[in-house]
Amino acid sequence: MKIKIGNHGLLIIGAFLMVVPFLWMVSTSLKSYGESIQVPPTIIPKDWKFENYKEVFESVNFLKYYFNTIALTLGRTLVQLFLCSLAAFAFARLRFPGKNIIFIAILSVLMVPAQVILIPNYAILTQLGWIDTFYALIVPGMFSAFGVFLLRQFFMGIPKELDEAAMIDGCSFFGIYWRVILPNATPALMALGIFTILASWNDFLWPLVMTNSENMRVLSVGIAAFQGQYSTNYPLLMAGAVLSTIPMLIMFIFLQKHLITGIALQGVRR
Repeated sequence: MKIKIGNHGLLIIGAFLMVVPFLWMVSTSLKSYGESIQVPPTIIPKDWKFENYKEVFESVNFLKYYFNTIALTLGRTLVQLFLCSLAAFAFARLRFPGKNIIFIAILSVLMVPAQVILIPNYAILTQLGWIDTFYALIVPGMFSAFGVFLLRQFFMGIPKELDEAAMIDGCSFFGIYWRVILPNATPALMALGIFTILASWNDFLWPLVMTNSENMRVLSVGIAAFQGQYSTNYPLLMAGAVLSTIPMLIMFIFLQKHLITGIALQGVRR
């Protein structure tokens, strides 16, 4: 009983530490600039400034940032699910020379920090003429070594007898992948999709380096425009952060069951 109470106490403390920054962000977004830099700080705004949210759209092209971020996220997620599931199917179901070596080579990519290959990637995209385009934002993020590993582990847990039954019915390898494997791998696909959406939506460094014009900015980069060299408009900065967080919050509320199921199943798959 004492252990259970202790566990619940730790969970409550952890939840409190995670929720407080979000509540502080919402509170600051509704303050005036003077109140946002007041010492000691106020928790609840004295004068609620809902017009801060309107000013965010008037100060910068926020709708354009939203469109660019949605295009980036959808482009990466949809193509990554397709390519990673194809690669995972090959490693989990097919036999071909050097399969294990190639798989280990793909996994080795996970050990290379993204910052190490940032400059080489920039040089390649410059030669292709893709800088400041959607190609630069989307194409390099269309494949994920983590996604291949995650889906491969899940696919290996699907009974191979289903493949044999499909082949007796005349299915090709692609037919097995499309008609047998994918319908049985919905939890893993949903988990990978959520991970990819979160990573793409919050990506900052790559869009910052690969885009130059305001027309190609995404939310993470556009919000930084409210942070100046000598002063920062904290209410507008927090209002923009709240607006960019809402879609991810709604997605998690509706898809948290699929995310938890997908992660839990990885613990029992071999």
